[in-house]
Amino acid sequence: MASAAKELRYSNTGMVYGDLAYDLDRELRERQFRHAGEAPRQRQAAKELPQVRRATRVQTRERQKLSVLTVLGFGAAAALAVLVLMSYIQLMGISNSVVSLKSQLEDLETENVTLTTQYERMYDLTTVQEAAEAAGMSKPSGSQIYYIDLSDGDSAVVYQQKEPDVLSRLLTSLHHGVYAVVEYFE
Repeated sequence: MASAAKELRYSNTGMVYGDLAYDLDRELRERQFRHAGEAPRQRQAAKELPQVRRATRVQTRERQKLSVLTVLGFGAAAALAVLVLMSYIQLMGISNSVVSLKSQLEDLETENVTLTTQYERMYDLTTVQEAAEAAGMSKPSGSQIYYIDLSDGDSAVVYQQKEPDVLSRLLTSLHHGVYAVVEYFE
């Protein structure tokens, strides 16, 4: 038997024909070729006995204990779900107010356009001139105009202040620091 296996396994002398792929079914074909004239072997099937399952007592699950951490976990999850819902409600309220403010802005922009045109009509130059003449105003005459001669050079006087002492500088910087802190918190 071992020699037959060696013949099957090592019968190839190293020559390869065609593509270089292995013929994996070669040994099976050779075995079928050697046993071609023999009667097929029959295996005796073991008699299968019907298996009967008997349940003598009913199995029940024991009551499981609830852990405090489990209850706290479900409570925390429920609280987070409620918080998420509340934040969505606030978000919807804010978006509704944004929409109403946008519509109010559009109304104010149209009102601004109409008021601007009324303002420009009100201050038309011909209208202003007519109103000034009706009030008794007129252009100035030559006797009402005065000219200032600025041909002379400009002069300025700078007074030197004395150098502040250390105590006054300390109080000034403290005053500025307190003022900055108060301004920051306002």
